[in-house]
Amino acid sequence: MRSELLPDPDQVVLLSAAGEVVGAQPRASVHTRDTPLHLAFSTYVFNAAGEVLLTRRALGKRTWPGVWTNSCCGHPRPGEDITDAVRRRLIDELGLVVGEITSLLPDFAYTATDASGIVENEICPVFRAEIIDHRGGTHPDGGIAANPSEVMDWEWVTWDALVASAQLTPFIFSPWAVQQLNQLSPTNRPRG
Repeated sequence: MRSELLPDPDQVVLLSAAGEVVGAQPRASVHTRDTPLHLAFSTYVFNAAGEVLLTRRALGKRTWPGVWTNSCCGHPRPGEDITDAVRRRLIDELGLVVGEITSLLPDFAYTATDASGIVENEICPVFRAEIIDHRGGTHPDGGIAANPSEVMDWEWVTWDALVASAQLTPFIFSPWAVQQLNQLSPTNRPRG
């Protein structure tokens, strides 16, 4: 296949207000003070003990540097299946291979403005994934190999502790994680 026929791998999918694909734009230029609506995803990864992986965004991130958030976020590329994108980003950011991926909040969407003035404006389905080891079983600690340009710290916590922390100190978490946790708990909490 000729390389000029391949889509740019660092593009995000632009959406209409109705959630229909209307184009693509380079990821580096889409997040501004006037960010167009685009497709993203959030993932909560669970281990065999039923704990959820909480990550802290690297200080070099353009938006919400240093805040705690869900396990992994990202953008599917044009034409990429969203669960394939989830798997790709979990490997890229955390070195994790996951088994089944299930939808938790298929219609989650949010808009938030970072202190820098950059706006997030996303339709952002939320997923649950469980880590597996190289033998196909569940790995006890995940074997995390965090990419330091994406993740500066991580912690396995119970779901209830995560929800309580986000309710008591929402300012240390990403705004999307706080909103997601409010929607997921207690009536729609993921099995752990």
